Amino acid sequence: MNKFSFTFVLVAFATIFSVSAQNKKVKNETSKPNIIYILADDLGIGDVSCYGSDNNKTPIIDKLAQGGIRFTNGYTAPLCGPSRAMILTGRYPFRTGAVNQDMVEQIKPENEVLIPSVLKTAGYTSAMVGKWSQFSLTPKDFGFDDYITFAGSGDYWATEKKKSENYIENGVNKKLDPLTYMPDLMHQHLVDFITTNKDKPFFLYYSMVHVHALIQRTPDSKPGSDLYADNTAYMDKLVGKLLSVLDDLKLKENTLIVFMGDNGTASIYSERGTIGGKALSGKKGSMLECGSLVPTIASWPGVIEPGNVSDLLIDSTDILPTFADLAGAKLPTKNVLDGRSFLPQLMGKKGNPREWIFIELGNKWYVRNAKWKLNREGELFDMSNAPFQEKLVSNYTENKETSAAYSLLQKALKSLSPEKGILDNADGSGRHASNVKKKKEKVEE
Repeated sequence: MNKFSFTFVLVAFATIFSVSAQNKKVKNETSKPNIIYILADDLGIGDVSCYGSDNNKTPIIDKLAQGGIRFTNGYTAPLCGPSRAMILTGRYPFRTGAVNQDMVEQIKPENEVLIPSVLKTAGYTSAMVGKWSQFSLTPKDFGFDDYITFAGSGDYWATEKKKSENYIENGVNKKLDPLTYMPDLMHQHLVDFITTNKDKPFFLYYSMVHVHALIQRTPDSKPGSDLYADNTAYMDKLVGKLLSVLDDLKLKENTLIVFMGDNGTASIYSERGTIGGKALSGKKGSMLECGSLVPTIASWPGVIEPGNVSDLLIDSTDILPTFADLAGAKLPTKNVLDGRSFLPQLMGKKGNPREWIFIELGNKWYVRNAKWKLNREGELFDMSNAPFQEKLVSNYTENKETSAAYSLLQKALKSLSPEKGILDNADGSGRHASNVKKKKEKVEE
């Protein structure tokens, strides 16, 4: 081989290697997993059949759980605004000010970093679809690249509620057609977002309409049917339609899906949310167990071992660090983060599990571990029969086990010192001031 030929071969190899390296780089960038976070509205464990619901059937969500992990100890704040603040910031309410519904508006882009901004540093495009109420400004102001949202909660048909007449799509105010079902409109937007961004990593925050009251007919409802069951079924159907989109676009194997409820079942509907014929302790707005214990499911075909049921303690501040861990994104450093990544546990590893979770609403809070719960008033509860019963321990000093449990949880509360943080500025219930006023006027009538 002469000198010219040898040089030519070297150049050819170098070119092939360079192209190969570039292709590998492109592949690595595009193979980052997509993240879809589905948040059902007012859906407690008593509404989901894989959690043992007596009266509701959710076959698609059940299948999602069978293909991944179903968590039995997933907690969040018992009202939608404070719950969403915990989820999106990874921080407890006494730090962000989101201790009641109205105070969630205090969260601003200049003082809090939300999930989409964290993931953006790792190359993710993000969309917010659905309920945004309680937060101020727009999803775009907090880092979302794309959004569609509506005013308030429980918006289904334009003809049913005044607020339901309008929605906002990427900064444009639009009128909802009287024949269009708001949840279907939200679904179509997310289909368009996923389709447009299928070749790059994306984060989708799907904040569903269902099953928040006012419970109304669905497109599948028949005359005289059980509307709450219809709404639960339609929510389940929409999750199924989303999974079909991922299948069609061949994205399912590269997508982590986490499904949760934002708080427990609401008002009168909690009475039907029995499991095994037994009533649950607590509901939406309550500091009892099922105000905050919510369905929590993670699925990622080929990565998460299917058919798992985990008793890992999770509170919703863990969502942000888990997604950041998966994306390879740097965590924000300007504020204290309370969340802890449970990505290792999704992968079947031990990780660094929590010993306790913290829940706060209004002027109340508690810490809870696997068996015990300690509230702000210093009351210790035996939670061994949860979610059906929480038994007050009359004198925790009587035996070593209860004394040790009290000491451990008291130490956890002391480490947080929520009383030194931002406190409730209203009546302490965590509710909207307008709702409290209406309730008071009704009692006085």
